[in-house]
Amino acid sequence: MSLVEWERREGISVLTLNRPEVYNALNYPTLQELNRILQELHHSKATRVVVITGAGEKAFCSGADLKERRTMSEDQVRRYIHLIRETFLMVERLPKPVIAAVNGVALGGGMELALACDLRVADERAVFGLTETSLGIIPGAGGTQRLPRIVGKAKAKELIFTASRISAKEAEAIGLVNRVVEKGNTLSAALEMAEKINQQAPLALAQAKMAIDYGFEMDLASGLAFETKAYEVLIPTKDRLEGLQAFKEKRKPIYLGE
Repeated sequence: MSLVEWERREGISVLTLNRPEVYNALNYPTLQELNRILQELHHSKATRVVVITGAGEKAFCSGADLKERRTMSEDQVRRYIHLIRETFLMVERLPKPVIAAVNGVALGGGMELALACDLRVADERAVFGLTETSLGIIPGAGGTQRLPRIVGKAKAKELIFTASRISAKEAEAIGLVNRVVEKGNTLSAALEMAEKINQQAPLALAQAKMAIDYGFEMDLASGLAFETKAYEVLIPTKDRLEGLQAFKEKRKPIYLGE
């Protein structure tokens, strides 16, 4: 069986971390497989939205495979950290929206994977935590950088310094999670969100994501200028004209990503 299952639907790809027996922990081969799939998805016109989830009912992802980690040399650990950081960066930089369907525990690298996604839908039983300081390390796959940008610096410091685990409802209250759903409905809720996104113009989605992500790191004046440039890319596209024509004809637009 594949370590990362890739289900292709109409306009939507569902990636499932497939190691439920170890709470979908990320060993080196799993990261390599996820990295390979993400490279393909980056250039795929068939996929407009990506959903990432975990196999089974207990875990989204419990983070690094600590059994594997104990067998690694220092150089191997460095290579692992480089691979997981680069893989999550690929998630973040996909030119299409990515939704984390957090169906259970999301700890350490598992929470960092969720942070790299654009949106997060969580099962009411889900548990989140960057618990690395309890193991003598720090989050090494983007957690110290992405969490403060989502929930604010002080709250991020509290969670990381104390290695706290929080519930889905607490995560929703601090803005970490977009939506909490009843037990067992996480993937269906994420797919419902993905379907709504899939109806929009894919080139516009890519430019909107880029404008938000890069503009967030700029001062307002620079961000507004960047937004203008992102908008201008869309002016000559067929999709923009299709949107206008569909509005005039009072019908649903047919976007081709052109």
